[in-house]
Amino acid sequence: MGGEAALTEQETSPNAGPNAGPDAGLKPERKTLSASEITAVAHLYRGEVYRSTIWRTRLDTTTNWAVVTLGVALSISFASPDSSPLPLVLVGVLILLFLMLEARRYRYFNVWRARCRWMEQHFYAPMLDDGDLHLEDRWQKTLSQDYVTPRYHVTLMTAVGRRIRSNYLWILLIQSLAFAGKLAVHPTAVESWDDAMTRADVGPVPGEVLVVAGVIYIGAAAGMALWSWRTDVARGRQRGRDKSHSMG
Repeated sequence: MGGEAALTEQETSPNAGPNAGPDAGLKPERKTLSASEITAVAHLYRGEVYRSTIWRTRLDTTTNWAVVTLGVALSISFASPDSSPLPLVLVGVLILLFLMLEARRYRYFNVWRARCRWMEQHFYAPMLDDGDLHLEDRWQKTLSQDYVTPRYHVTLMTAVGRRIRSNYLWILLIQSLAFAGKLAVHPTAVESWDDAMTRADVGPVPGEVLVVAGVIYIGAAAGMALWSWRTDVARGRQRGRDKSHSMG
């Protein structure tokens, strides 16, 4: 949850606004958490860690599905010299389905992860470093607002780009290389470009169409990954960090 969406400059500045009182220039009074409140925050953190762990496991599940289906397609396409490369094309549809499912799950996972990172950064780290909870930074206001009105911290396209960067770009590259290898060397080495395009023909669909579609397919995935990486870097720099933690 972006810090820009959490508190405006007027809310965080002690002397903001036309009606600022005579004590506006003074440092805001510090709130002290009681032992029971600190214990409650600790239990809250444990709960968020548990939820992020569960959703992280669900991300691994969809990635495993994509890997398994690609393995099945490879086995079918290279099973015999007369096998068609069509399974390697069709498995791309399943991989895209798994990618969208995983991106949706990632948006949920990112909510729990961001809350954990927020508490680690503003509650536990300062307390361990110098015993200072830094409550005057009003970081707890951002966290409480996220509980009052929960929302996704990243867009669907950002989630898709991050999952492509993490796993799916490699899966798509393996799929594409396997398709090219099927055309080039299986069952025998190809002798010309026309011969390779003939092998790529699937029913009434010319091989050239499949090859062009494959190039667009991989190019779009790589472009999405690059876009999400540049967006994350820019967001992190705006917040004074190398990476964006999605909240604050």
